[in-house]
Amino acid sequence: MLDKNRYDRQIKLRGFGIEAQQKLLSAHVLVIGAGGLGCPALQYLAASGVGTIGIADDDKVSLSNLQRQVLYTAEDIGKLKTKVACKRLSLMNPDISINIISEKITTKNAVAIISDYDLILDCSDNFPTRYLIDDACRILKKTLIFGAIYQYEGQVAVFNIPDKEGTTTSYRNLFPEPPRPDEVSDCNEAGVLGVLPGIIGTWQATEALKIITGLGHTLANKLMTIDLLDNQTAIYDIPADLQHPNLPLTIEDFELMNYEEHCGIGRTVNTISSSEFSELAKAPDTMIIDVRNLDELPKIDLPYLAIPLSELNGNFSKIQHKNIIVICQSGKRSEIGAKLLQENLGSEYTISSLEGGINQLKKSENE
Repeated sequence: MLDKNRYDRQIKLRGFGIEAQQKLLSAHVLVIGAGGLGCPALQYLAASGVGTIGIADDDKVSLSNLQRQVLYTAEDIGKLKTKVACKRLSLMNPDISINIISEKITTKNAVAIISDYDLILDCSDNFPTRYLIDDACRILKKTLIFGAIYQYEGQVAVFNIPDKEGTTTSYRNLFPEPPRPDEVSDCNEAGVLGVLPGIIGTWQATEALKIITGLGHTLANKLMTIDLLDNQTAIYDIPADLQHPNLPLTIEDFELMNYEEHCGIGRTVNTISSSEFSELAKAPDTMIIDVRNLDELPKIDLPYLAIPLSELNGNFSKIQHKNIIVICQSGKRSEIGAKLLQENLGSEYTISSLEGGINQLKKSENE
């Protein structure tokens, strides 16, 4: 039953009314990712009265989340984000239904999960998941609202919804090929201003509300960018031509895809733990290579060679030892760097990556 008092300020809007509110209450929206983008999107979708909301995420709340993921508190650390988010959103609006999917979206479950919803919000934070979601939504003909953030800049786009000319685009129209792993970093590596995901996630929710109610103009086939430092926004048309040899066209093709490999990611190098690092790093024949940017902190209290990942390919001559440990902030770039060294140095080299990076190393030292 529609609670007119709860939605009074929306219902009074010119062009909105009871009809638009009923459309919201009948809608089924899936938010993939309950992190920086997902938190604000979920809050405004729930408060606005979207009748059925799905939350898909397998992650748990950590202390570093709290700077931007405003659904959570320090008391939630270690708890599943889906369960915490469901509890908070239910308190905010007990009239809606919330479904939680506390598992990672994969080629094995994506079709079954996404099929139950009219509208999908991609609030993920990595390229394999973005391409996976995009391909699944394109094949299933589900409208997809994409959001992404990097340091001070954000992006929003709407895919798989026809514009006035009947044209549709997908994420692959915008980025046909995944970037190389050594060309990009996520907020764990590069950092992010806390308010940025709040702005982008809220904009994703705004697009969802407009699409459901039919109000205004959406970002269908368009990419909007926001730069917080310069207060600059821009909207670009997304080209409709799509030619890609590895594009999955059917559910069967999709379920055979390996999106980690597709994006050049995969654990094919040896990794060592923090405790193993503490022993191996002291050996006289070991060289530590830090592939972070030169200004990144904290530094380690051992001799090391600093070569940013983007410059590693041209500095193999600086490597003088046969036993190499590659390190970075969280372990992602070091795996990429170790793989690059593996591919270019001889088999007589022993190359390892520090699992969890300096973040885990410092944590272990404090325990």
